[in-house]
Amino acid sequence: MKRTFIFLSAGILFFTLFSCNSKNNNEMEFELIYPETKTVEVEDEYFGTVVKDPYRWLEDDNSAETAEWVKQQNELTFGYLATIPYREKMKERLTKICDYPKVSAPSKKGDKYFLYKNDGLQNQSVLFYKNSLGGDEIELLDPNTLASDGTVSLSAVSVSDDGKYLGYAISRAGSDWQEIYIREIESGKDLDDHLSWVKFSGISWYENGFYYTRYPEPAEGEELSGVNTNAKIYYHELVTDQEEDLLIYEDTENPEVGFYAGVTESKKYLIISATVSTSGNALYYKDLSKPNSKVVKLITDFDDDFSVIDEIDDVLYVYTNYNAPKYKIITINLKNPSKAAWKDFIAEEEGVLQNVSFIGGRFIANYMMDAHSVVKVFDEEGEYLHDLDNSSIGTISGFSGEREDSFTFYTFTSFTDPATIYKYDIENNKSEVYEKSKIDIKTDDYVTKQIFYRSADGTKIPMFIIHREGIALDGNNPTLLYGYGGFNISLTPYFSISRLLWLEQGGVVVIANLRGGGEYGEEWHKAGTLMKKQNVFDDFIAAAEYLIDNKYTSPERLAIQGGSNGGLLIGAVTNQRPDLFAVALPAVGVMDMLRYHQFTIGRYWATDYGTSEDSKEMFEYLYSYSPIHNIKEDVEYPAVLVTTADHDDRVVPAHSFKYIATLQNKYKGENPVLIRIETQAGHGAGKPTMKMIEEIADVYSFAFYNMDFTPIY
Repeated sequence: MKRTFIFLSAGILFFTLFSCNSKNNNEMEFELIYPETKTVEVEDEYFGTVVKDPYRWLEDDNSAETAEWVKQQNELTFGYLATIPYREKMKERLTKICDYPKVSAPSKKGDKYFLYKNDGLQNQSVLFYKNSLGGDEIELLDPNTLASDGTVSLSAVSVSDDGKYLGYAISRAGSDWQEIYIREIESGKDLDDHLSWVKFSGISWYENGFYYTRYPEPAEGEELSGVNTNAKIYYHELVTDQEEDLLIYEDTENPEVGFYAGVTESKKYLIISATVSTSGNALYYKDLSKPNSKVVKLITDFDDDFSVIDEIDDVLYVYTNYNAPKYKIITINLKNPSKAAWKDFIAEEEGVLQNVSFIGGRFIANYMMDAHSVVKVFDEEGEYLHDLDNSSIGTISGFSGEREDSFTFYTFTSFTDPATIYKYDIENNKSEVYEKSKIDIKTDDYVTKQIFYRSADGTKIPMFIIHREGIALDGNNPTLLYGYGGFNISLTPYFSISRLLWLEQGGVVVIANLRGGGEYGEEWHKAGTLMKKQNVFDDFIAAAEYLIDNKYTSPERLAIQGGSNGGLLIGAVTNQRPDLFAVALPAVGVMDMLRYHQFTIGRYWATDYGTSEDSKEMFEYLYSYSPIHNIKEDVEYPAVLVTTADHDDRVVPAHSFKYIATLQNKYKGENPVLIRIETQAGHGAGKPTMKMIEEIADVYSFAFYNMDFTPIY
């Protein structure tokens, strides 16, 4: 079973009026007048401390007032961006380099192979299948036909065991809400089935239907911001109404628990992962071979991560960090499931075990060593056989398939290497190139180096630095420093065509592997959470100082960027060290650390952040770095461009709205502090290609312009 954790009174009017300083000789003069943003008399008390929240009204994403404020902010931002003389040329260049064919690794199901293709600039990739590996590609589902503007995307697909049906989920405008449909593969026609209010769910086939997770229908107007509780697992039989679906499991006493259900390859067990956060899960199962069997709670606490890889003869093979901060594989015999009887199958190693697939009688284990992939292969007894025959430094992903398959596919990529798909002969440990990206750019002109620097407390932090070969280290290079630092998420090498837009101008791109991520296991993760969150900010600040001290760049040429939890990072370090950066680019960020848990599934983030209600100490710690609450007057801030979207129901846009309103009110300097609010888009997943191109061109143009750097085209 594969699972995914998803896891963000009186009005007072004010104006800020200034003229931009000259950034370039061919600049068009533009005067910024920030929109009027009223304030309200709202305050909350936390353990005796009163905190004002003057922009609380912006949390109402359905109000006419908020809509008008969004309109005015966008008019200002796009008016400013339109004056940047090379903005359109950057968009043209990005459109050109993005226009190359892209294809995914094939995935086998039954006797068919499924893959995605994009001819270059299609807003959404198209799903195809082949009846044999060398057969013709047959179009199965083109999401571009579902909305003229490309804002409907595929968020999940699953093929039935007999290969007759495709279950697919769509997302509208980037929302986490999903709708499930069923398509007959041979005819290409949809059945009448239509399931709504699905979220964070798989489509797990069993007999003549599938298991999935849904939530109650939200109240009108709260679809994108209301708290999501009371998740339930249902079984849906084909060609029936959703109202007839069979309720399999719910927990009425603990409505905050979420569920993800999957069926083992043997079809004997339904495995249920129960979650209350982004870290740790309980594990339940249901014996499908016994009619009317009850759900059995195998693991009831939420202290560790448990993910079932497969089941063989009533033995579960489980990926876990139980007593293993860098993860291992254990076996749990369901005939004697007590913890005392659990056995290590593949022991914890020096590298962090990221995921494991059981295919062709082999356990293919993907490890991370210093933030890049090392793949090891084990036999059915858990004995090490060999490393994968690909020692390139980068990120390896894939390895989907079933027990009897003799080969599988995987993808290799790095910061300077577009995706290459390999066909892998499992028994003979032999890889051969199956498909290589047909990109017409000399990526060999760029180099990647990994360095280690010291953070404030002396901890060694890894960092990737990418740039054109032979650049001068004179402190004048425009540099983009990116970070995340949270939720056990690792930033490993990956190819980004958009970053070539930065690199080809002689720029430097830097990826810092901060604490809070998963690069060195659970201890590394925990070192950047709760009352240690400042470590993440210190790591990032130290990265900026390293780049400046070693003449890669200077404060006048350094831009910082991060999204979601990374948006929080950018907001926090901008407040703490505004002198280090010329430009700050927080995207879809968690900016209100006192109220984040009161929207959609924000409560799940509490294991990383803590909440303002936990204790006086936790409140004070959150209050000390919360981006909204630490903006000061009489401070010279860098130029700021916040990006968010109106359909983001992961990290609701109110975070960004309140942050920029506060910054526009308090900041009195000459740098622009603006917000770009995308419409018909969400947290990022499924965003149409053209919307991404437009946003990236705007963000990079803003950054270059406010570094006083003119790209050459």
